[in-house]
Amino acid sequence: MSLRDFGPNELMFLIMATRWTILLALIAFAGGGVIGLVVAALRVAPLPPLRWLAAGYIQFFMGTPILIQLFMAYYGSSLLGFRPDPWAAAAVTFSLNGGAFFGEIFRGSIDAVPKGQWEASTALGLRFIPTLRLVILPQAVRLMLPPTVGFMVQIVKTTSVASLIGLTELARAATQINTVTFQPVLVFGTVSLIYFMLCWPLSLYAGYLERRVGEGVAVKTRKPLLLAS
Repeated sequence: MSLRDFGPNELMFLIMATRWTILLALIAFAGGGVIGLVVAALRVAPLPPLRWLAAGYIQFFMGTPILIQLFMAYYGSSLLGFRPDPWAAAAVTFSLNGGAFFGEIFRGSIDAVPKGQWEASTALGLRFIPTLRLVILPQAVRLMLPPTVGFMVQIVKTTSVASLIGLTELARAATQINTVTFQPVLVFGTVSLIYFMLCWPLSLYAGYLERRVGEGVAVKTRKPLLLAS
Protein backbone atom coordinates (compact mmCIF):
# COMPACT_ATOMS: atom_id res chain seq x y z
CA MET A 1 0.00 0.00 0.00
CA SER A 2 1.45 3.35 -1.06
CA LEU A 3 1.79 6.31 1.29
CA ARG A 4 0.90 8.72 -1.50
CA ASP A 5 0.41 8.75 -5.25
CA PHE A 6 2.87 9.96 -7.83
CA GLY A 7 1.82 13.55 -8.58
CA PRO A 8 3.08 17.03 -9.46
CA ASN A 9 5.15 17.33 -6.26
CA GLU A 10 6.97 14.09 -6.99
CA LEU A 11 7.56 15.11 -10.58
CA MET A 12 8.99 18.45 -9.42
CA PHE A 13 11.28 16.61 -7.00
CA LEU A 14 12.64 14.57 -9.93
CA ILE A 15 13.11 17.69 -12.02
CA MET A 16 14.98 19.42 -9.18
CA ALA A 17 17.20 16.35 -8.78
CA THR A 18 17.95 16.46 -12.50
CA ARG A 19 19.96 19.65 -12.02
CA TRP A 20 22.41 17.71 -9.83
CA THR A 21 22.72 15.06 -12.52
CA ILE A 22 23.50 17.79 -15.06
CA LEU A 23 25.97 19.49 -12.71
CA LEU A 24 27.83 16.23 -12.01
CA ALA A 25 27.96 15.48 -15.73
CA LEU A 26 29.38 18.95 -16.45
CA ILE A 27 32.01 18.53 -13.73
CA ALA A 28 32.98 15.14 -15.14
CA PHE A 29 33.08 16.57 -18.65
CA ALA A 30 35.28 19.53 -17.70
CA GLY A 31 37.56 17.63 -15.33
CA GLY A 32 37.81 14.61 -17.60
CA GLY A 33 38.50 16.82 -20.60
CA VAL A 34 41.44 18.54 -18.91
CA ILE A 35 42.85 15.25 -17.65
CA GLY A 36 42.25 13.68 -21.05
CA LEU A 37 44.33 16.34 -22.79
CA VAL A 38 47.25 15.69 -20.42
CA VAL A 39 46.91 11.91 -20.85
CA ALA A 40 46.74 12.22 -24.64
CA ALA A 41 49.85 14.41 -24.65
CA LEU A 42 51.67 11.82 -22.55
CA ARG A 43 50.49 9.05 -24.87
CA VAL A 44 52.24 10.68 -27.85
CA ALA A 45 55.22 12.01 -25.89
CA PRO A 46 58.70 11.12 -27.21
CA LEU A 47 59.76 9.60 -23.85
CA PRO A 48 58.64 5.94 -23.48
CA PRO A 49 58.18 6.11 -19.64
CA LEU A 50 55.60 8.88 -20.08
CA ARG A 51 53.74 6.83 -22.68
CA TRP A 52 53.77 3.78 -20.39
CA LEU A 53 52.47 5.85 -17.46
CA ALA A 54 49.58 7.21 -19.53
CA ALA A 55 48.80 3.76 -20.96
CA GLY A 56 48.70 2.27 -17.45
CA TYR A 57 46.34 5.01 -16.27
CA ILE A 58 44.02 4.38 -19.20
CA GLN A 59 44.06 0.60 -18.77
CA PHE A 60 43.26 0.88 -15.07
CA PHE A 61 40.28 3.21 -15.39
CA MET A 62 38.93 1.61 -18.55
CA GLY A 63 39.50 -1.92 -17.24
CA THR A 64 37.74 -1.59 -13.86
CA PRO A 65 34.06 -0.84 -13.15
CA ILE A 66 33.33 2.76 -12.30
CA LEU A 67 31.26 1.55 -9.35
CA ILE A 68 34.37 0.03 -7.77
CA GLN A 69 36.31 3.22 -8.49
CA LEU A 70 33.57 5.23 -6.79
CA PHE A 71 33.55 2.98 -3.73
CA MET A 72 37.34 3.20 -3.47
CA ALA A 73 37.20 7.01 -3.64
CA TYR A 74 34.40 7.25 -1.08
CA TYR A 75 35.12 4.41 1.34
CA GLY A 76 38.75 3.57 0.59
CA SER A 77 39.99 7.13 1.09
CA SER A 78 39.16 6.83 4.79
CA LEU A 79 42.16 4.50 5.09
CA LEU A 80 44.33 7.49 4.13
CA GLY A 81 42.67 9.75 6.67
CA PHE A 82 40.30 11.50 4.26
CA ARG A 83 36.55 11.76 4.74
CA PRO A 84 35.15 12.99 1.42
CA ASP A 85 31.50 13.85 1.05
CA PRO A 86 29.55 12.14 -1.77
CA TRP A 87 29.90 15.16 -4.06
CA ALA A 88 33.69 15.30 -3.78
CA ALA A 89 34.07 11.53 -4.23
CA ALA A 90 31.76 11.48 -7.24
CA ALA A 91 33.39 14.51 -8.88
CA VAL A 92 36.91 13.07 -8.51
CA THR A 93 35.89 9.59 -9.64
CA PHE A 94 33.97 10.71 -12.71
CA SER A 95 36.70 13.17 -13.70
CA LEU A 96 39.45 10.54 -13.42
CA ASN A 97 37.35 7.94 -15.22
CA GLY A 98 36.36 10.37 -17.95
CA GLY A 99 39.98 11.43 -18.32
CA ALA A 100 40.93 7.92 -19.40
CA PHE A 101 38.26 7.77 -22.09
CA PHE A 102 38.86 11.33 -23.25
CA GLY A 103 42.57 10.57 -23.34
CA GLU A 104 41.99 7.78 -25.84
CA ILE A 105 39.60 9.91 -27.88
CA PHE A 106 42.08 12.79 -28.04
CA ARG A 107 45.04 10.47 -28.71
CA GLY A 108 43.20 8.89 -31.64
CA SER A 109 42.45 12.32 -33.07
CA ILE A 110 46.06 13.39 -32.66
CA ASP A 111 47.27 10.22 -34.39
CA ALA A 112 44.93 10.98 -37.28
CA VAL A 113 46.85 14.17 -38.06
CA PRO A 114 49.33 13.38 -40.87
CA LYS A 115 52.84 12.54 -39.66
CA GLY A 116 54.18 15.11 -42.07
CA GLN A 117 52.89 17.84 -39.75
CA TRP A 118 55.18 16.57 -36.98
CA GLU A 119 58.11 16.29 -39.38
CA ALA A 120 57.56 19.78 -40.76
CA SER A 121 57.40 21.24 -37.25
CA THR A 122 60.62 19.46 -36.30
CA ALA A 123 62.27 20.84 -39.41
CA LEU A 124 61.23 24.33 -38.33
CA GLY A 125 62.87 23.82 -34.94
CA LEU A 126 59.72 23.45 -32.84
CA ARG A 127 59.94 21.21 -29.79
CA PHE A 128 57.30 18.69 -28.73
CA ILE A 129 54.99 20.90 -26.64
CA PRO A 130 54.92 23.88 -29.06
CA THR A 131 54.31 21.49 -31.95
CA LEU A 132 51.45 19.83 -30.10
CA ARG A 133 49.89 23.14 -29.01
CA LEU A 134 50.35 25.22 -32.15
CA VAL A 135 50.27 22.69 -34.98
CA ILE A 136 48.73 19.34 -34.05
CA LEU A 137 45.89 20.17 -31.62
CA PRO A 138 44.29 22.86 -33.83
CA GLN A 139 43.96 20.24 -36.57
CA ALA A 140 42.89 17.44 -34.22
CA VAL A 141 40.14 19.42 -32.46
CA ARG A 142 37.77 19.02 -35.39
CA LEU A 143 38.17 15.24 -35.23
CA MET A 144 37.76 15.19 -31.45
CA LEU A 145 34.36 16.89 -31.36
CA PRO A 146 32.00 14.09 -32.51
CA PRO A 147 33.28 11.34 -30.16
CA THR A 148 33.68 13.85 -27.33
CA VAL A 149 30.04 14.93 -27.53
CA GLY A 150 29.02 11.30 -27.97
CA PHE A 151 30.85 10.31 -24.79
CA MET A 152 29.00 13.06 -22.96
CA VAL A 153 25.87 10.91 -23.39
CA GLN A 154 27.64 8.08 -21.60
CA ILE A 155 28.66 10.41 -18.79
CA VAL A 156 25.08 11.57 -18.23
CA LYS A 157 23.83 8.00 -17.96
CA THR A 158 26.69 6.85 -15.75
CA THR A 159 26.01 9.57 -13.16
CA SER A 160 23.23 7.31 -11.83
CA VAL A 161 25.96 5.22 -10.16
CA ALA A 162 26.58 8.11 -7.75
CA SER A 163 23.26 7.33 -6.07
CA LEU A 164 24.93 4.33 -4.40
CA ILE A 165 27.06 6.57 -2.16
CA GLY A 166 24.14 8.80 -1.15
CA LEU A 167 24.30 11.56 -3.75
CA THR A 168 20.74 12.71 -4.39
CA GLU A 169 20.75 12.95 -8.15
CA LEU A 170 18.03 11.77 -10.50
CA ALA A 171 18.35 8.01 -9.90
CA ARG A 172 18.42 8.30 -6.11
CA ALA A 173 15.49 10.73 -6.15
CA ALA A 174 13.53 8.17 -8.14
CA THR A 175 14.34 5.46 -5.59
CA GLN A 176 13.22 7.70 -2.73
CA ILE A 177 9.93 8.50 -4.46
CA ASN A 178 9.33 4.85 -5.29
CA THR A 179 9.64 3.87 -1.63
CA VAL A 180 6.61 6.01 -0.74
CA THR A 181 4.51 5.66 -3.90
CA PHE A 182 5.16 1.99 -4.75
CA GLN A 183 4.62 2.85 -8.41
CA PRO A 184 7.92 1.75 -9.99
CA VAL A 185 6.66 1.67 -13.56
CA LEU A 186 5.43 5.25 -13.41
CA VAL A 187 8.38 6.57 -11.39
CA PHE A 188 11.20 4.93 -13.32
CA GLY A 189 9.36 5.39 -16.59
CA THR A 190 9.36 9.13 -15.92
CA VAL A 191 13.05 9.00 -15.01
CA SER A 192 13.81 7.15 -18.23
CA LEU A 193 12.03 9.88 -20.16
CA ILE A 194 14.08 12.57 -18.39
CA TYR A 195 17.33 10.77 -19.18
CA PHE A 196 16.19 10.43 -22.78
CA MET A 197 15.45 14.16 -22.99
CA LEU A 198 18.96 14.87 -21.70
CA CYS A 199 20.80 12.40 -23.94
CA TRP A 200 18.88 12.52 -27.22
CA PRO A 201 19.89 16.10 -28.19
CA LEU A 202 23.52 15.23 -27.44
CA SER A 203 23.26 12.13 -29.64
CA LEU A 204 21.79 14.17 -32.48
CA TYR A 205 24.50 16.79 -32.12
CA ALA A 206 27.24 14.14 -32.12
CA GLY A 207 25.78 12.66 -35.32
CA TYR A 208 25.66 16.10 -36.90
CA LEU A 209 29.31 16.77 -36.03
CA GLU A 210 30.31 13.37 -37.36
CA ARG A 211 28.65 14.10 -40.68
CA ARG A 212 30.32 17.52 -40.86
CA VAL A 213 33.73 16.00 -40.19
CA GLY A 214 33.08 13.32 -42.81
CA GLU A 215 32.13 15.96 -45.37
CA GLY A 216 35.27 17.95 -44.57
CA VAL A 217 37.48 14.91 -45.01
CA ALA A 218 35.77 14.07 -48.31
CA VAL A 219 36.36 17.60 -49.61
CA LYS A 220 40.03 17.47 -48.65
CA THR A 221 40.54 14.13 -50.40
CA ARG A 222 38.88 15.47 -53.58
CA LYS A 223 40.94 18.64 -53.77
CA PRO A 224 44.09 17.05 -55.28
CA LEU A 225 41.99 15.49 -58.03
CA LEU A 226 40.39 18.81 -58.83
CA LEU A 227 43.76 20.54 -58.96
CA ALA A 228 45.19 17.80 -61.16
CA SER A 229 42.33 18.12 -63.59
